Amino acid sequence: MAKNNLFRSTILLALDVIATAFFAVTAIIASYLAANTEDTVHKVASLWGKTLLRITGVKVEITGEENIPVNTPLVFMANHQSNFDILALLANIQVQFRWLSKKEIFYIPIMGHAMKRAGYISIDRENHAKAIHSLSEAAQKIREGKSIMTFPEGTRSRDGKIQPFKKGLFYLVLEAGVPIVPISIKGSRAIMPRKSLKINPGKITIIIDKPIYVKGYSTETRDKLMNAVRSVIAGNFYDEKGNNSL
Repeated sequence: MAKNNLFRSTILLALDVIATAFFAVTAIIASYLAANTEDTVHKVASLWGKTLLRITGVKVEITGEENIPVNTPLVFMANHQSNFDILALLANIQVQFRWLSKKEIFYIPIMGHAMKRAGYISIDRENHAKAIHSLSEAAQKIREGKSIMTFPEGTRSRDGKIQPFKKGLFYLVLEAGVPIVPISIKGSRAIMPRKSLKINPGKITIIIDKPIYVKGYSTETRDKLMNAVRSVIAGNFYDEKGNNSL
């Protein structure tokens, strides 16, 4: 059984790499031909997410789509357990958004270039000045009417529990004055945990909660806003008896 699972994961990883390279090249080519470069590349990325989910046998159930405000830029904030979070969000959030992502991902050959062409924003977590510049770039995207997708924990959770949030994102939101849409992602860690190459079939659940409006918050009450968002997301991981459902 273990050998079969290893063989399956190896085949799936190989297919994922091939599909990723194909869609990255497609996105780059499309970005030079399309009139609306960033939107076109994001659509290709969405198709990439759907394709990889289908290849790996991962199903996604999404609830709360009606909670996404229309005709306004947003900052989505989701918990992060697995690389499959990225695929699930790209495939199922029907909004043009730009990723705010750690710089290391942009170094991946072909894929990194495609991400730059999509207008996704790299953030250097080890360089404060560059991180501030990245947040300013994200603020400019918001002013252009684009939504931003973020993982406020900053990285994938080691144990599946919701980690402390990074404060810098909340300066961005307060500066932009746009609503925050909390997103809870459940089940992805069982499919592909952090630092694992094994892929298990399964189901990811995405819960979109009602937006949190930042009017009335300030830099002095930033932590209160941050805790409010974190509480909404974490609250979806407990049952009626208070048991953790991770």
